[in-house]
Amino acid sequence: MSKDYSDIINLPHHVSETRPHMSMRDRAAQFSPFAALTGYDAAVKETARLTDQRADLDEKMKQNISERLNLIQENLTAAPFVEITYFVPDERKEGGAYCTATGTVKRIDDFQRLVTLTDGRDIPIDEIIEISGAMFRSLDDSFA
Repeated sequence: MSKDYSDIINLPHHVSETRPHMSMRDRAAQFSPFAALTGYDAAVKETARLTDQRADLDEKMKQNISERLNLIQENLTAAPFVEITYFVPDERKEGGAYCTATGTVKRIDDFQRLVTLTDGRDIPIDEIIEISGAMFRSLDDSFA
């Protein structure tokens, strides 16, 4: 028995008469890793994704936001430009993220509890944690 394969080294490549020739892509696919737990990687990434917890506002902070919303309502014709920070609950897990929207207020809807900006964004009043802008400078100075 030869250990150097000299008996088969010069033989022609076998071509099957019953099976079609396999493409290089299909041949490579045979050796690709097998994902036994489909979706596991996505689940791990989702679990690792961090979210913020909603802050509990004290009565003083709630009163401050209410006063600022009233001031905006009184000055809607002046097209007040504001910066509103609010909480957006996460759709898939507990917690969420804080977002800041900057723009001109179009309307405040007390029934639906929404602040609508001129760009069409709706901000839930109950999720607002801070409202700032040039129109509040006198209020900010009185709190300092």
